[in-house]
Amino acid sequence: MVASLSDEEFRQSARQWLAEHVVGEYAALRGRGGPGDEEVGFDLRVEWERELGAAGWIGLGWPLSHGGSGATVSQQIIWAEEYTRSQAPARVNHMGENLLGPTLIEYGTPAQCAQFLPGILDGTQRWCQGYSEPNAGSDLANVQTKAVLDDTTGTPEWVLNGQKVWTSLAHVSHWCFVVARTEAGSARHRGLSFLLVPMEQPGVETRIIRQPTGGGEFNETFFTDARTPVDMIVGAPGDGWRVAMGLLGFERGISTLAQQVGFERELQGTIELARAFGRADDPVMRQRLMRAHTGLQLLRWNALRSMGSGVPGPEASISKLFWGSWHRDLGELMMDIMGAAGLVGEGFPYELSLEQKLFLFTRSDTIYGGSNEIQRNVLGERVLGLPKEPA
Repeated sequence: MVASLSDEEFRQSARQWLAEHVVGEYAALRGRGGPGDEEVGFDLRVEWERELGAAGWIGLGWPLSHGGSGATVSQQIIWAEEYTRSQAPARVNHMGENLLGPTLIEYGTPAQCAQFLPGILDGTQRWCQGYSEPNAGSDLANVQTKAVLDDTTGTPEWVLNGQKVWTSLAHVSHWCFVVARTEAGSARHRGLSFLLVPMEQPGVETRIIRQPTGGGEFNETFFTDARTPVDMIVGAPGDGWRVAMGLLGFERGISTLAQQVGFERELQGTIELARAFGRADDPVMRQRLMRAHTGLQLLRWNALRSMGSGVPGPEASISKLFWGSWHRDLGELMMDIMGAAGLVGEGFPYELSLEQKLFLFTRSDTIYGGSNEIQRNVLGERVLGLPKEPA
């Protein structure tokens, strides 16, 4: 078992497997598919996900009782480090492995875990997130998508109507976890439920939202009398806010470590960029690069602290607030290093470099997943006990 290996043994095992498998078409992707670059080699990355699953590299930190490997925190960090070092393709099911999986393990029923966890573990089932709406972005409590229980057919089902937005990769996902209002007349945090909804049905329509990066991984999703079985609810009816916040805690805790290893690669690329443009000896640039390095170490230490505290609480907003701002600043630093060259595309009609894509994408980092303003409110009210912001 993984947990029985020493850290060094585990590192050697991970490094050897990656060296033997990141070859051929996979090696040609060279770590592509990250922020702003998600559409590159997607079908090949789906195949890669299945290969990872077959070898047991998905769900490393999940408990053995739920099909995971029971890997220690340090082993999960080692895997993230070696994965990035190998320049393996970017993953395609962050939502399933890092968000929904831990949420089902914590809040779901045994039947739900038995139905969904295996598909995530073997890399065959992809998930998207149905949280934000046109009038309920960072203010998630304003959700208006409705779900009504229909028991007239003999087989009770939830019937959904509403619209979600920023449903990342919804157009290539099999299922969506949806926060919907299931109690008529309820408002804000009350009356919400956490539903699991199949995407491949007549009542679900996805539309790609094209971004300045050229990518279209963000979607808007419309539910029109879409249906899901009555037992596809995680937690009790009306308890959706607690489950939804628990999921966001997982997003801002364990899964951020792998993200930060990717940040390390981007920071190293920024340092190399400074050398290539003759800016590495500029005192101001050196100071900004050192500030970026220091910030990344703080991100890592905070994530480690979060992973050791059990189910994440509102303190997890510290991570989102910090990394969103840090990543945005890194994108700006890249463009400042490149100067005027950063304004010229790589080709016509709209071919962008990876640095340009990253810069454009990072403008959204302080907005999606809860804006900086919302994170500060959460920390002020729920962690520091400060008075609530006036309505």
